[in-house]
Amino acid sequence: MLLTKKIVEDILTKLDYALLSITEFPIGLEPRVQEVIGVIENQSTKVCIIGIWGMGGSGKTTIAKAIYNQIHRRFMDKSFIENIREVCETDGRGHVHLQEQLLSDVLKTKEKVRSIGMGTTMIDKRLSGKRTFIVLDDVNEFGQLKNLCGNRKWFGQGSVIIITTRDRRLLDQLKVDYVYDVDKMDENESLELFSWHAFNEAKPKEDFNELARNVVAYCGGLPLALEVLGSYLNERRKKDWESVLSKLERIPNDQVQEKLRISFDGLSDHMEKDIFLDICCFFIGKDRAYITEILKGCGLHADIGITVLIDRSLLKVEKNNKLGMHQLLRDMGREIICESSRKEPGKRSRLWFHEDVLDVLTNNTGTVAIEGLALKLHFAGRDCFNAYAFEEMKRLRLLQLDHVQLTGDYGYLSKQLRWISWQGFPSKYIPNNFYLEGVIAMDLKHSNLRLFWKEPQVLKWLKILNLSHSKYLTETPNFSKLPNLEKLILKDCPRLCKVHKSIGDLCNLHLINLKDCKTLGNLPRGVYKLKSVKTLILSGCSKIDKLEEDIVQMESLTTLIAENTALKQVPFSIVNSKSIGYISLCGYEGFARNVFPSIIRSWMSPTLNPLSYISPFCSTSSYLVSLDMQSYNSGDLGPMLRSLSNLRSILVRCDTDSQISKQVRTILDNVYGVSCTELEITSQSSEHYLRSYLIGIGSYQDVFNTLSDSISEGLTTSESSDVFLPSDNDPYWFAHMGEGHSVFFTVPEDCRMKGMTLCVVYLSTPESKAIEYLISVLMVNYTRCTIQIFKRDTVISFNDVDWHDIISHSGPGDKVEIYVIFGHGLVVKKTAVYLMCDESIDKGMDPSPEPKIEPKKNAFVKFIKKIVSSKNEEQ
Repeated sequence: MLLTKKIVEDILTKLDYALLSITEFPIGLEPRVQEVIGVIENQSTKVCIIGIWGMGGSGKTTIAKAIYNQIHRRFMDKSFIENIREVCETDGRGHVHLQEQLLSDVLKTKEKVRSIGMGTTMIDKRLSGKRTFIVLDDVNEFGQLKNLCGNRKWFGQGSVIIITTRDRRLLDQLKVDYVYDVDKMDENESLELFSWHAFNEAKPKEDFNELARNVVAYCGGLPLALEVLGSYLNERRKKDWESVLSKLERIPNDQVQEKLRISFDGLSDHMEKDIFLDICCFFIGKDRAYITEILKGCGLHADIGITVLIDRSLLKVEKNNKLGMHQLLRDMGREIICESSRKEPGKRSRLWFHEDVLDVLTNNTGTVAIEGLALKLHFAGRDCFNAYAFEEMKRLRLLQLDHVQLTGDYGYLSKQLRWISWQGFPSKYIPNNFYLEGVIAMDLKHSNLRLFWKEPQVLKWLKILNLSHSKYLTETPNFSKLPNLEKLILKDCPRLCKVHKSIGDLCNLHLINLKDCKTLGNLPRGVYKLKSVKTLILSGCSKIDKLEEDIVQMESLTTLIAENTALKQVPFSIVNSKSIGYISLCGYEGFARNVFPSIIRSWMSPTLNPLSYISPFCSTSSYLVSLDMQSYNSGDLGPMLRSLSNLRSILVRCDTDSQISKQVRTILDNVYGVSCTELEITSQSSEHYLRSYLIGIGSYQDVFNTLSDSISEGLTTSESSDVFLPSDNDPYWFAHMGEGHSVFFTVPEDCRMKGMTLCVVYLSTPESKAIEYLISVLMVNYTRCTIQIFKRDTVISFNDVDWHDIISHSGPGDKVEIYVIFGHGLVVKKTAVYLMCDESIDKGMDPSPEPKIEPKKNAFVKFIKKIVSSKNEEQ
């Protein structure tokens, strides 16, 4: 069998099916081809479908042909179908003829197909089980794929199907195995390819080097443009090169444009085309969300429209979610606009070219056709125009005027404006007759505004307001007139000293950026009640010296940046925030899960390196914080601990016995408001009776239920007799008892603890329960001079990580005291701790001196009876 296969392959090689013609200069082609072939070889046991996706002229077909030439001999049955889009557009029976070609190529006979349905059936029946290699070139409709390769079951295992297209969505619909995104050529590849076409050698001629590089830069790595322009400039004079470059600034090359325009003409409706034309004239390099909001305000379905343009390779998403476009696609779009009125720019839909805009505004030749206009001047040469020039532009939606002086009646400006970008806005305030009620976004950076306006307008559609670098602006507008504002950007307004209190009423506000507003004082309290704000930037506001504790109410706040301010302390409540993801203030910068522990320690020991004693705990919102007491201010301890509701535990490190005793008193007295006298035993009144509360930590379940049942039984038994307590030699636990809120014990030295159960016996009225009044559990290790503090939420949900944390800060022979803290005057009579140890270790211990080990349940009944008995003796 192997010999037969080898003979067949040898014969095929000698016969050598005609290779497909590819480019004369395959610069950079081989690595791209090998990347796709590598994918094919990794998918050899299945039907492998690969898409090659890119803009027009990027080399998709060339890559597909090169792949075909390299691997077609591996397949007995194969077909390369070119120009599928063109066939379907020019031939009414195009789909049927494509099916006929596929069948005829693979079966090596002339096949006749009468209908599309018949064709799909024939492909299914006749190609099933055959290992085929098929290339479908220039697909632009899903129906083409559906009719030619709509089901993988039509083909045998090991088949390979390659599809080239400008539309990514088609590949996603077909669920291809891999999409190869054809990227532009790099600068060196581009220069070499261009040079072969322009100079018949790999490098430019020395005296043409600069011109050649300018042309290459214009082509933007697009192989088609490099080949076309290189061939066009071949053997031409230097003066001709300069003329061509100058012409390309206004009129793109026809051959290149014809190829690129296919993608534009293939857009399904005028709305998608309008979105493309708006972006290519005004919004390249701007944020996708920003563009989307503006175009939606113009009545365009920008969400889906921009997605379609990206899928069709007409747009691309660049760094930081900016929208980019190949320069030649931009020029193609602008050329389409110019074609509508070559000699009269005032009759075009969009104006962006400097000379055209100057002509229209100077000669008042604007018409109702104009929907967008951009004029960018420099600081030095400020031209002055009369607002009357805009009178006929009734449909003007998009207006960009950088450093343009406009005199006269602003009432002439269109009432359809949705976007105003006017850097260097000349007036001290917005004129009363400047109609802005439909505006979505206003960008007035570097304006001369002193006040936003004298007579406010209700701008109910305004979502984005940018007044950055307005050096004379002294206060913000009254925000009650801007009810739907989402982004407020006031960077570097050095005289801004007041934010209007109505900012607290903006329920849709997402962004507040006040960076480098050096005169601005503390923010109005209403800011801290904004539940929608996600980003707050105050860096460089050198007079802001306080952030209110109310900041925790900003429940959507994910980014807080406040470097280089007068802030001396972070608000205690900040660590309670469940939303903050990134923070930068008071010298701390990074993700909240990394920064919060550092901030917490700074409250306790500001003179030490805050990072040296902090380690992450068990999740992104919970931490173990280690605090060094050597230089802490005890006055800060109370508010700090009370604010740490999102921390599972806190470890306080001390240096001496006296210091740890002092800290225990501080925590009990100052933090939890429980004085040492309250911990003393109080006599039982007739209205109170005994109850118990159990807390399990680690592996405690083996005895927990037994203990719980025994205590319940004991508390309902009035009998008073001698009580026998479980001894320390019991194979499952060690028992220790204490009076009041605490219990003292020594960590066992000859066994490994695997868990513990705390039992609290307290006096209670019928309606009160210990869990309702529980505040905290303190574990004080006098040997290691540490205090572990577990807040209520942790105590009622102790987990394995908490137990590991406990045992990692204790060792055999350590002297430990546990405090269980309750509020509302709850009186604790007894506290006991049961230390559970591994049975395999404990069974080897010496037998108990007691004559008999009683069953656990009876032992605990007697334990409770002893507590009851001791209570009666105290009375």
